[in-house]
Amino acid sequence: MNPPAYKVLILCTGNSARSVIGEYLLRKKGKGRFETYSAGSHPTGRVNPLALWVLKEHFGIDASDARSKSWDEFKGVKFDFVITVCDNAKESCPIFPGQPVVAHFSSPDPAGHEGTEEQKKWLFVQVASQIARRLDLLCALPDDQLDPMRVRAIGEQHKLEGETQMQR
Repeated sequence: MNPPAYKVLILCTGNSARSVIGEYLLRKKGKGRFETYSAGSHPTGRVNPLALWVLKEHFGIDASDARSKSWDEFKGVKFDFVITVCDNAKESCPIFPGQPVVAHFSSPDPAGHEGTEEQKKWLFVQVASQIARRLDLLCALPDDQLDPMRVRAIGEQHKLEGETQMQR
């Protein structure tokens, strides 16, 4: 019998791109090991179409059922891991019951950048690839190594070139 899946909540501000990408990627990559959810501190109410596009075109994931939701929806839920993917969510992350491992896997917001459709798609691919690499590292850790120090260290790996300029 398999052990119960780890419950993971991935947070960002709008819950329209990065956190949704993380939720669906971890669901696929974790192969049942992780029960994944995403939410935002100030949800936009809609998932960015380019987030759905990058999941489908680059990862073969149909996320058409994704929705943008508030982290208030998860008050009282006991998570094993809470992962923030934007700096604003990290700063305002609420306390969740059960002392989950809280880690910060910051990525630039691809939804907030102006440019041509091709430039926007390029940035979505870059950010989704960064998130995917970090989640690969998380999935590679055996259960006995899913400790706070190792999980938090993943967020320090795989920075995008020029990331600090993109985050402004």
